Amino acid sequence: MKNKIVTYFQAWVNNDISCMDQLFNDETYYSECYGPEYHGIDELKVWFKDWHQHGRVLEWKIKDMWQLGNKWMVEWHFECIYECKTDDFDGVSLICFNDDNKIVSLKEFESKAQHYHPYSIK
Repeated sequence: MKNKIVTYFQAWVNNDISCMDQLFNDETYYSECYGPEYHGIDELKVWFKDWHQHGRVLEWKIKDMWQLGNKWMVEWHFECIYECKTDDFDGVSLICFNDDNKIVSLKEFESKAQHYHPYSIK
């Protein structure tokens, strides 16, 4: 399952949709960190193709991964150019696999990449 997660992240960097059928269940649920939801592999593919018409992923780096049975938590950093604007942020994905080792649910959560210490005492 770990290799499938790595393959999925790299697919975004490489703009390679060919792995989607091997990674996702036909009825998978995907929730992006800023609100959109996709239901089923067909919607995922439409989103993937549409996103890459407007943008390019510069990096989607996995920082750490934890597993509990068929559930994974992945901490990551994401950088992209979308509609000529560069953006980056940190995030966490909660990923659930079925018994066939296909993703049935993926939920993303975002954090600002720039952190600060408002009460730092020096």
